[in-house]
Amino acid sequence: MRALGIAATGMLAQQTNVDVISNNIANANTTGFKSSRAAFQDLVYQTMKREGAQTSDTGTERPVGLDVGLGVQSAGVVRLNTQGGLVQTNNQLDLAIDGKGYFAVTMPDGSLAYTRAGTFQLSSTGQIVTLDGYEVSPGVTVPANTTKIEISQQGVVQAYVENNPTPVDLGQLTMATFVNEAGMKPVGNNLLQATVASGDAITANPGDPGVGILRQGYLESSNVNIIQQITDLISAQRAYEMNSKAIETADQMMSATNQIK
Repeated sequence: MRALGIAATGMLAQQTNVDVISNNIANANTTGFKSSRAAFQDLVYQTMKREGAQTSDTGTERPVGLDVGLGVQSAGVVRLNTQGGLVQTNNQLDLAIDGKGYFAVTMPDGSLAYTRAGTFQLSSTGQIVTLDGYEVSPGVTVPANTTKIEISQQGVVQAYVENNPTPVDLGQLTMATFVNEAGMKPVGNNLLQATVASGDAITANPGDPGVGILRQGYLESSNVNIIQQITDLISAQRAYEMNSKAIETADQMMSATNQIK
């Protein structure tokens, strides 16, 4: 009886679905987090009777076939790159991206990773870094005795040093965009890496066509919709229970068959 195996694939698929939903809920307050959804596809079909097969010597044909599906499988986890809400913090090193784009971050091995979380700080040498101490690329170093930092919507970084009323230009923050954002690989710590599926990073200045702008003193909150996630969780639970019920029913049918004398 195929029902046992088919329902088992359904239970496994809903387990994956619940895992994805649980991760979304857990990161409801993670800065710059993008929610995900599990995508599924049906498995191969077993053909019992083929469509269009002749049913008589007069040339009549079967209008439909008899194809029995063998279940479901997880096809992937799709990241939903919609804009999260902007939360004002008044911290001069907090930056939110309003629109498309990612901050580039230099990893310890020299490679680049990308993030939407603009919770930045200064290192002991005055470099703008992430909470893990990774340098924001391109590197910007803030002089000692800086009293105020200003970052424009276009990414121009200026500093007021000591009592000098004229700001000093420190550099230009750039952003990266990708042809296929969903193809980026999440590696944890609010970081993503480019892959063959995402394509190479396209570097641009904030405010360029197709690129978002920067909001100093703001952070982008998670785009997780808690109400929707709870609804999806209940739906996944019900689907899991129905698949479990299908296995129970198939087992009862097999038991009844075995008891026939």
